[in-house]
Amino acid sequence: QVQLVESGGGSVQAGGSLRLSCAFSGYTHSSYCMGWFRQAPGKEREGVAAIDSDGATDYADSVKGRFTISKDNAKNTLYLRMNSLTPEDTAVYYCALVIGARGMWHGGTWFPSILENDYNNWGQGTQVTVSS
Repeated sequence: QVQLVESGGGSVQAGGSLRLSCAFSGYTHSSYCMGWFRQAPGKEREGVAAIDSDGATDYADSVKGRFTISKDNAKNTLYLRMNSLTPEDTAVYYCALVIGARGMWHGGTWFPSILENDYNNWGQGTQVTVSS
């Protein structure tokens, strides 16, 4: 049974940084895709960033250049480094995992999926609040 546990959320002023962590366990497949999603009050959950087992990454346009997704396979931990935070980044952040490849080819490059419906294992979420 896959388990995902997020941590690292908190409150920060605009322009600040946070690093979210997601400890994952309970699977042995070599091929997988992991993502970070967020849901702001009154809004739909949206994809933020994704990384697959081969290290390919993709980001939502709203966070490109500010957020970095990474993973430490030895520690079974997924990270999201968030810089230059704005109040619009305030949301509950979730990590998610799906076994196997999910994504698409574009211009000869593979991009892992940041679509919510492609994922079937979710953490409980961690709150990020950015004040102006």
